[in-house]
Amino acid sequence: MPVALRLFLPDTWTQDPQRCARAGVPEAEIVAHSKGEIALAELDRLRETGLRFGIVLADAGYGMSAEFRQALPERDLLWAVGIPRTQKVYTTAVQLRWPRASRGRPRQLPVPSEQPQAVEDVLAKLRWRRLSWRQGTKGALAARFAALRVRVGDGPVTRPSRHLPGEEVWLVGEWRSTGERKYYLSNLRPDTPLRSLAAAIKGRWVCEQAHQQLKQELGLGHFEGRSWTGLHRHALMTCMAFAYLQHLRLRTVRGRGKKVQPTPEWQTATPTKSARHAPGHHRSTLRSPRHARPMPALQATVPSVT
Repeated sequence: MPVALRLFLPDTWTQDPQRCARAGVPEAEIVAHSKGEIALAELDRLRETGLRFGIVLADAGYGMSAEFRQALPERDLLWAVGIPRTQKVYTTAVQLRWPRASRGRPRQLPVPSEQPQAVEDVLAKLRWRRLSWRQGTKGALAARFAALRVRVGDGPVTRPSRHLPGEEVWLVGEWRSTGERKYYLSNLRPDTPLRSLAAAIKGRWVCEQAHQQLKQELGLGHFEGRSWTGLHRHALMTCMAFAYLQHLRLRTVRGRGKKVQPTPEWQTATPTKSARHAPGHHRSTLRSPRHARPMPALQATVPSVT
């Protein structure tokens, strides 16, 4: 279920106070924040309200930020995020050395015993296994996966574009039937099976599907107003409609005597992509079950509200 939507104001807005004033943007909101900072603030706010979840999932737009990844375990949260194929990692055998300088000032940082490599080069050497993570409407959903424990190159900077090894995490690769390859990092336990890693990572698809339904079927991306209050009221109504449709879906499943899916192992909080046609960009934090079912038909299901 979508539980929060947060408007992202780009620099063209935060640097133009008059434009914000005309749109009714509160002064406290006219501050430049990165997408990762907004997502972390939303996670903190939701946890303060009592919401609990098992793992945070995010695409590479968030996962490429070392600050975002490092802030999640500080909050005792598990995470699995997408990363670009150029992300640098070290092997778990890397060691830090302190070579003695022959002249000049002593070193302030150690030197790693090996050179970092891009994740696509690291996983290219591994054996990829074909795994199914869940049943879809047309059968089992499957792809090829490979995983390896690594240390991320996101520690202190030793030289331009060179970082020391950071924490040890899972590096996971997904090889889709189209030939496309995707890469992920996760701080799940070292003994986590590959199938569980794949299921956790692919759980984000349910959140993406919910966001797509909000935009296309319920009109989240069709707002054409010009005010801060109007935009947020519109977003609230689409979330209420979505919740109502989910209620109808579950009631229909129970009415047919089908077994309702139990509480999933991976309850997720996921920052997703923005509403394409709304002014600015929405970032939503979603909490969804792993097993997605199609939304019920929209005719005569969305209440008319004035």
